[in-house]
Amino acid sequence: MKENKLGNIIKSQAIWVVFIVLCVGFTIANPRFITATNLLIMLRQVAVWGIASVGMTFVILLGDIDLATGSVITFVNVLCSYLMVHMGVPMALAIIITLAASTLIGILNGFMVSTIGIPALIATFATQTAFSGIALIICDGQPINGFTESFKVFGQGKVGPVPVPVIIMIICFALGAFILNKTYFGRYFYAVGGNIEAARLSGIRTGRVKYLVFALSGFFAGLAGLVLLSRVNSGMGNASLGYEFKVITCVVLGGVSVSGGSGRMSGVVAGTFIISALNNGMVLINLNSWVQNIVLGIVLVLAVGFDCYQKKRQAN
Repeated sequence: MKENKLGNIIKSQAIWVVFIVLCVGFTIANPRFITATNLLIMLRQVAVWGIASVGMTFVILLGDIDLATGSVITFVNVLCSYLMVHMGVPMALAIIITLAASTLIGILNGFMVSTIGIPALIATFATQTAFSGIALIICDGQPINGFTESFKVFGQGKVGPVPVPVIIMIICFALGAFILNKTYFGRYFYAVGGNIEAARLSGIRTGRVKYLVFALSGFFAGLAGLVLLSRVNSGMGNASLGYEFKVITCVVLGGVSVSGGSGRMSGVVAGTFIISALNNGMVLINLNSWVQNIVLGIVLVLAVGFDCYQKKRQAN
């Protein structure tokens, strides 16, 4: 037990060392990287992935996956903008309806995974495909514009020098850490992810836990979608193409085991910052988007590979 705790401490500290090394490397390559202006831009850009990664952390802790995250973000973009612009729904009500819709999508995923027994990979891929199509039908493939100035605050506003999206991301990370560390729900997430049969025998209603986790994933993805919509000021049917990949990379790189049962929110914070630094730094050194995708793919493989290697060592 002591050896496992020591390993977790070393692992959690090592990821911050990686982040610092990346920052130093990109600063040497381009001194603009470390400027206050660029760092705030970097944080604003990563806020969407960071918010969505909170819900994804809960899902992966269960040993499941949610491929619908990107589509939920897109669907939220289109639905909220359509409600406000084409139907004249007040901003506050449109936000509530949108978050309720994204949460219901998560509950739908929970129903397919927990009640029907469809593997999460297949269930959420089906949801991803369906709601991508629904979003395009709603907006007819065209961007929706014309929001009020007050709505722009969520994605473009500042409190002092700090962008509002960054504040929302910090609150979400704090809430996620509180759920994992201070509530019995968090203990259930670890228990079900570590050994679902043992959790069931101990009296945990594992089906309800899965419903809750996917509902939370849908909610946080919806919140991320609202922040993105406010930032870009346009509802588009392809707004978050591939975002689920980046969100999963943030979580896995942050040390959350893909087999479930282990991981900390602080690690996910570090993983999110690393992905942010990689994306921003590669742009500053003029790497094209294709090369960036290759790098992110390699990072994901290395993170998962390291997790699998750790699991094998513990088993032996």
